[in-house]
Amino acid sequence: MERHDVLVIGGGLLGCALAHHLTRAGATVALVEKDQLNRHASGQNAGSLHFQLEYRMIQHGPEVAARAAEALPLHLDAMRAWASLEDDIGEPCGIRRRGGLMLAETPEQLELLAQKTALERAHGLDVRVLETDETHALAPYLSDHVLGAAWCPGEGKANPRLVTHAYARAAARNGAHIAAGTRLRALRHDGREWIATVTQDGRERPMRARAVVIAAGIWTAQVAAMADVRLPVVPVALSMTVTAATAPLVPHLVQHVGRRLSLKQTEEGNVLVGGGWPAKFVHHGGDLDLDERPELRLDSVFGSADAARVVPAVQQLPVLRIWSGATSLTPDQLPLLGAVPRRPDLYVATGGSAFTLGPTYSRLLAQQVLTGRTELPIGDYSPARFGFLNFV
Repeated sequence: MERHDVLVIGGGLLGCALAHHLTRAGATVALVEKDQLNRHASGQNAGSLHFQLEYRMIQHGPEVAARAAEALPLHLDAMRAWASLEDDIGEPCGIRRRGGLMLAETPEQLELLAQKTALERAHGLDVRVLETDETHALAPYLSDHVLGAAWCPGEGKANPRLVTHAYARAAARNGAHIAAGTRLRALRHDGREWIATVTQDGRERPMRARAVVIAAGIWTAQVAAMADVRLPVVPVALSMTVTAATAPLVPHLVQHVGRRLSLKQTEEGNVLVGGGWPAKFVHHGGDLDLDERPELRLDSVFGSADAARVVPAVQQLPVLRIWSGATSLTPDQLPLLGAVPRRPDLYVATGGSAFTLGPTYSRLLAQQVLTGRTELPIGDYSPARFGFLNFV
């Protein structure tokens, strides 16, 4: 029977980065992905590297924002990780860090911006509030509606079509066995190690591993259930818009403190607009179908067009494509990262800002899998906080 030190389930950024860190440390690793690598959230997002607290983290009041801010040490670590990532894995990943702006259009939003920035600075993030004149001097493409912005020089973007595959190739060079088109059918522990049953090309085969890491995104709860574990991972469907290419216009990552907005321009000149505009999951007979691409919602299509209010030049650009993707969140908006209690050598990584924080999640979890220790404390993100859902 095929045997490895670690079996990684999921071929997105997290899974491939885990395989890279684990194999570089000398572990034997198998990674299984039911579709193509990078097929889902890691390849369908807009590639934002946003280290400020997002709109979804601050819109529900100061207590929720303070809770979300507890993950800022991970943000700081991820900022450093992205700065050296291309050198680390030896390939270009389209990383551009020219700074990020979180905009305010009303006095109330300016006050919220000040509160958010004070919270972030208390945790060590390099961010400050710009007055109106400073904002427009730095970003002359913004409309007069913008009264100020929080400026974070470490923010930017990466190319989601490149990063995961670069990690996968690095892991393969280190000896990782990566199997796309391979679906997990069963997962159990025999008292000594994990036994997984997978199918590939219609053929079933068993695999053994000392440890298993679930990095399956929106399928995390389904995979965990195979090991008789319940995890509150909430799938969220989102939509994004891309325009035709234009001359250099927006060098920064642009977000908004008072509403959904994420805007950036690719190196090819296309403008990507997102920020949490919802799409709709497909249901069959009342059951959620996570394997089918979510449907677009008309209100989100029109809502995302409101980006022209703060960057007027966007209004003149033809829309090339609107697409949907999905990501996973937890009820407290913190990551789900670490060992699963009462399940020997079973680990999970998902939730939070998994693309932005992926390099950090994967490195820390690889450390825990191999040594039981991590450079940064991750106890606050442990699945143990949802232990009340599991009785044995």
